[in-house]
This record gives sequence, structure tokens and C-alpha cells, in this order.
Amino acid sequence: MQSLRVGCVAVAASRCHLLRGLAEVSACCHARFSPDQTRFYQTGAKPQDTVIIRVPLNLQNRVENVKQTRVRNKISTVKAGKLLIQSKNPTLNQSAGYILGKFETPNLCSKGWKHRKSFGDYFIIRKIKDVAPHVAEVQEEEVTQKTSVTFNKLHICKELVEVLDNMGITHPTTVQLQTIPKVLKGYNILCAAETGSGKTLSYLLPIVHRLLKAGQELDVYSTSAKKTRTIILVPSRELAEQVAAVSRTLCAPFGLLTRTVGGGRGVGHIKSVFQGDHPDVLVATPGALVKALQRHCLDVSELKFLVVDEADTMFDPSFSDMLKRIFSRTNIARDAKETRGLEKKTQLLVVGATFPGGVGEVLSQVTDLGKMVIIKSKMLHCLMPHVKQTFLKVKGEDKILELNQALKMLRHEKGEGSSALVFCNKSSTVNWLGYSLEEMGVQHDRLQGEMPAVVRAGIFQKFQNGTVNVLICTDIASRGLDTSRVNLVVNYDFPESHTDYIHRAGRVGRVGSVEDGEVLSFVSQMWDVELVQSIETAARRRTSLPGMESGIREPKPKAENEEE
Repeated sequence: MQSLRVGCVAVAASRCHLLRGLAEVSACCHARFSPDQTRFYQTGAKPQDTVIIRVPLNLQNRVENVKQTRVRNKISTVKAGKLLIQSKNPTLNQSAGYILGKFETPNLCSKGWKHRKSFGDYFIIRKIKDVAPHVAEVQEEEVTQKTSVTFNKLHICKELVEVLDNMGITHPTTVQLQTIPKVLKGYNILCAAETGSGKTLSYLLPIVHRLLKAGQELDVYSTSAKKTRTIILVPSRELAEQVAAVSRTLCAPFGLLTRTVGGGRGVGHIKSVFQGDHPDVLVATPGALVKALQRHCLDVSELKFLVVDEADTMFDPSFSDMLKRIFSRTNIARDAKETRGLEKKTQLLVVGATFPGGVGEVLSQVTDLGKMVIIKSKMLHCLMPHVKQTFLKVKGEDKILELNQALKMLRHEKGEGSSALVFCNKSSTVNWLGYSLEEMGVQHDRLQGEMPAVVRAGIFQKFQNGTVNVLICTDIASRGLDTSRVNLVVNYDFPESHTDYIHRAGRVGRVGSVEDGEVLSFVSQMWDVELVQSIETAARRRTSLPGMESGIREPKPKAENEEE
């Protein structure tokens, strides 16, 4: 019994020693962890319970360090000076002087726009330059050279320069400085430059100059002098009339004849265009030109120039088959030497505001892509820095009210003579919106591709002349048309691609256009938000819009065993 009693006392002493040790460990843990940390590491509130560490101390310290680093590195994107992005939420503003880091994720105003509670939100890409980049570059070059860059220095004949002076055009734009010398030397050209940069004159001026020089060398009564020597392909009748008007202004003083031929008026109309003398310059839509070639109304054996304008549309699948048929009828040069020899071949000029997709596959069949001169502007596929662009998240049923309010504000700020282009994605929407604006007392006109040719004729000219100040249209009016008097572009339906947005927004801020042009875009559908987010990201990063062609893709070689 005595030994048993001694053993129990020893066990009790050992137990007390163990409890004392656990208490010291607990006190040590409480000393090392803060009360907030201890709350996460303990499983109960009773003091006698054992401490259980859920997260290793070193890992917890790393987490705390990351949190503190994020707080220290939270830099405001708003600095003194002009704003680049202005949002309904001021914390999301971004100054023009702030440059995002390469791996820095931008905080987008449109991040939550897929949520139904985002209706009424907006952001504005403000203009940070007073003039278009293609004008500013010429001004900088003049300052550098301490001399004025004129068309005389591009070796354009004096008589043609005088015509330009009468038109009020004295200085070439950047794209004209780059393109005209190459065309004069006979190179095949692919020119991609932003909308409104003067691409039409960049190919018309050297063409007319070379036609005049060639006419002086030809006998007036020779067969070559009586055949069409220039064909300009455009996607729409409205653009054909506009390009032809510029061509007539340049050609008329020299007795050169310009005519247009478009679809929708029957074969009889096409034949009437070629009765009598054939035009020196023919501006045509692809469908009408194919019909003229099939019926032998047009002889292209002496064709010197073939221009494909608005190339991104012309190389689209809807036109590409007709384009291939036209190319097969013409003898396109593969090298600049072939455009100047005795057997002169056709010089090819491809022009557009964006790089056309699939252009390499088509052109590789008719010319040498390696010897084709590519002219690409610095601002290609970029948002215009001299045009204010507003994006408004709005319910579909509220768009008509927002549009009416925007048109009222335009007349109030710019006067009764101010004009607006309203873009819709479908012809049916154009008609419905027209009826709605009529009920609101808004005078307007409509232009869409399903209209008969007789109805469409003259509508855009009325808008250009100021007879009508509001034009509701589809993308038929977004390609190449001169809209120098437009103050406001409204995307009633948000465009379906970056290319469409660039062309629509390019109706303002053009060479010779009114100042302070603006773009207003309504965003109502969930599928529009991703496109808006990519546009906002490009604006914040000062980069080009993603997913667009930036060069000619060489066609893949066919496998040896591949069937023809």
C-alpha cells in the first residue's frame, strides 16, 4: 500500500509538471500572436483547452506582407492635366499623363456592365489632341525642315497643283506624302491609313498626273486614247458618286472623262454608260463591273490603273468572288518595271482604313506580294485621339429617348444647322427608328441597302448639301463617304466589330471637317459589353484595337498530294 501511494504521488507530480508545461506553451503562443491571430488559431473559448495552430506562422506573415504591399502600391491613375478617361465613378478616371505598366491590369469603367444594375453608367474617352495625327505629323515635318511641304515637291504637274489650289488644298497629308511618290514610280501599293486622312487624293492625284503625261505621248486618234485606262472599284453607289465627283474636279480642266456605273438599275443602264466615248476614269461597284465585262461593254486591254478602294469591305466574302473575276480579266503587273515598259501592264492600288483579311490569298494569284509596297500609318486601328467618344449603358426601350435628347442638345449647342449620323445594324431598325422620330417631330432622312436604287439616289447628296441634318443609316454610309459637316455620330445599335466601330467613328474628325466632332454609343445588349471593354482597354493602354490584321499574310503552300 505504501509503494502504491508513493506511485500515485509521483504520477500526480508528473501530471502537474505536464500541465505547467502546456500553460507555458499557451502563454508563449499568446505572446507571439495578436488577439486577431489567436482567434483564428484557437478552436474554443475555454482557457484550459489546448492551442491548435491552423496556419503556419511564416505563411501568415507572407500573407500580411502581400496585403501591406498592395496598399503601398495602390497608385492613383489621376494626375494633374487633361483627363483621358472620365467615368461616372471618379475613382476610375485616368489622366492623359498616366501610362499603364506593361503588366498592370486597368480598372475598367465597363467591368460590371453585364449586370442589370449597371444601366445609367457611362464613361467618356476625351480628346487629348486638337488636330488629327496625320495633320500634326505634316506640321512637325515642316517645322523640322523649316520649309513648307507642298504638292510641287511631290513632282505633281503645275496645272494639277493649280486645280488643287482652287479646291483650297495646299498641303499634303502624311498618307499622301508616303503614297504619291510610290504610285508615280509604278509600284503596286497596299495603303492602310485611318479614316479621313486623304486616301482618295493619294491615288487620284498621281493617276491623273500620269494620264496627262501618257496623253501627251499618245496620238489623239489612236485606239489606246479611246479606251478606259483607270478603273476604281468601290463597295457602294453613294461612294462611287463621291469619288467620281472628286475625279471630275481634277480631270475636267484637261478634257479627261469620268463616269460611274452602279448596280440596281439593270443592264440597259450599264450599256448606256459606255455608249459613245469610253471614260478615261471609270468608278464602279463590283457587281456592275462584272456585268459590263460579261457583256463586252468595256475593253480593259489598255487598262493602266486598277484601284480597289475600301479594301476591307471589297475583300470580304460577299465581294471577293467578283473581285477575283475582275482580276482574271486584267493583266496586273507583278513588278514596277512592267508598268513602264512598252508592254505596259495594269498597276494595282489597294486602299483602305483597315488591313483587309484574306488579301494575301487573293493577290498572290495575280501579283508578286514580295514586290508590293505596303504603306501603313502609325495610327492604324487606333482610336482617334482628337475625337470625344462617349459610351452609355442604357436599356433598349430607353434608347429612342436618349437619342432624341442627344439631338436636342446638339441643336442647342451647335445651332440648327448641325448634323448627325445615326447608325443601326439592320435595315428594319432604320425604318422603325425613322417612324419613331417622325412622331417626335424630328426631321430626318433614311439610307439603307434594301432601298430601290431610284429611292436611294440623291439621299446622301441631300445630307451633304445640308437639306437634311439627320441621317439614319446602316453601315452602307460608314465606308469612305465624305461627312465633313457631321458634328455627331450616334451608334444607336452598337457595331458588331472593331472594324465597324472604326469606320463609323471615322465619319467625324476628318480632313477639312467641322471641329469638335463627337461619337455617342448606346450599349444595351450583354454581347456588346466585351467589345466595349476591349475598346476601353485599348484607350487606356494607348494601343491599337485587338484582333485586327496588321499585314499581308502569305498563303499557305499546298501539299504535293493535295487535289487541285
